[in-house]
Amino acid sequence: MKKILITGGAGFIGSHVVRLFVNKYADYQVYNLDKLTYAGNLENLTDVEQKSNYHFVLGDITNESFVFELFQKEQFDGVIHLAAESHVDRSITDPNEFVVTNVLGTVNLLNAARTLWKGKEEGKRFYHISTDEVYGTLGEEGMFTEETSYDPHSPYSASKASSDHFVRAYGDTYGLPVIISNCSNNYGPNQFPEKLIPLFINNIRYNKPLPVYGKGVNVRDWLYVEDHAAAIDVIYHNGPNGETFNIGGHNEWKNIDLIRVLCKVMDDKLGRETGTSEKLITYVTDRAGHDLRYAIDSSKLQRELGWKPSLQFEEGIEKTVEWYLSNQKWLDGVTSGNYQKYYEKMYGSR
Repeated sequence: MKKILITGGAGFIGSHVVRLFVNKYADYQVYNLDKLTYAGNLENLTDVEQKSNYHFVLGDITNESFVFELFQKEQFDGVIHLAAESHVDRSITDPNEFVVTNVLGTVNLLNAARTLWKGKEEGKRFYHISTDEVYGTLGEEGMFTEETSYDPHSPYSASKASSDHFVRAYGDTYGLPVIISNCSNNYGPNQFPEKLIPLFINNIRYNKPLPVYGKGVNVRDWLYVEDHAAAIDVIYHNGPNGETFNIGGHNEWKNIDLIRVLCKVMDDKLGRETGTSEKLITYVTDRAGHDLRYAIDSSKLQRELGWKPSLQFEEGIEKTVEWYLSNQKWLDGVTSGNYQKYYEKMYGSR
């Protein structure tokens, strides 16, 4: 049986990847390594937690000795590395935390894999999940490709750019079998409500203001999270070592236009008069270093590995809203902090 380590598997994207691998690959032993910080929630995985090929490991990738001991004990065949600090606003407030987790944590994993796999790299894989924000910003035209030069503008994107460089360097210097993907904005079930869509869904529920940076003209490419998980599956199993693949939805929206669609869907689902939620929109001072536009060209992934997104935004946002409104207990638990008690309930004290 192959042993696959998925870091950050209790987080938003990670939990969807864990679920996919546990359900799809019965012959894999899937290890979910998560520190369970504010964004890690084991309640995201209640549907697979009792399966025999799923294992949860509480731990911190920034702890070098812990990482080495875990690799030596479990003898992993593959790593899918998603654990990261990812919120731009938090990175502006506390950049050091992003350096420690995103850079040093990644290097700890690389060192452990290099040591364990030395001389027996065949069949092994270190897959690093990154972001389109490493490329910087675009004007009104053009798209990011795998050849776009790096130009990060926030501490978050700078930390992810650095970790990308380390992964490639370990591939070139040590022959480590590595692969990288850079993805656009994700949305969907189980996302922590500091990010735009779940934050605004929750605020609309309680008639709270919807804070929009600047004039709301910043453009993002949006991808439904289950489509991202499917892309990760395809890249992990079929992508050549040393390659980079961009993952995107070809689904660009100005923030303000996206928010208006979200308001309309919420009004409909909550039985409110159309236009009610739009009145909650409140323009606030723009974020420092706010990139104007991101757009991902994922044609390489579609052409070489046959992946393409299954949902466009209007369909995806409707499914997303329905999920949050049908799982208000989950959302209330996350916003209140009660979700952090789930580990003690399942596994005892830390």
